[in-house]
Amino acid sequence: MISVPTPRVAAERGISLLELLIALVVLSIGVLSLSQLFPAGSRSQVQSRMRIEASQYSRERIESLEVLSWSDTALTSGRHPGGTATEPLGTVGSMKRYYQVDSLPAPLTNLKRVTVSVVWKHIKPCTLQAVTYLRK
Repeated sequence: MISVPTPRVAAERGISLLELLIALVVLSIGVLSLSQLFPAGSRSQVQSRMRIEASQYSRERIESLEVLSWSDTALTSGRHPGGTATEPLGTVGSMKRYYQVDSLPAPLTNLKRVTVSVVWKHIKPCTLQAVTYLRK
């Protein structure tokens, strides 16, 4: 028996070099677009960590003020520390804190509003404020 070779069908031939190059270009564009997401996620994570840290610093100050007597100098009306001074926070010192005490008008003279502000600069200047009311 003699075997007769069957003719090749056009659909069975392999991919050409041009098709392979086009596939690689499309794949590389997809990988490059995904790689741009990682720095954005990292920035978001750092910003969230800074906001949480600022929240903890503001809560720390509020808790220290809540235990003071009504006539303590730390609860006098005005900004503390005075002027434009701020209290440096943390080991790096990128965060700073100050607070404002306001006496409320009648009939709320037995209340003081305390606004604690924590400021820092990561990519842009940021401020977190926490407000509480202290009763006589």
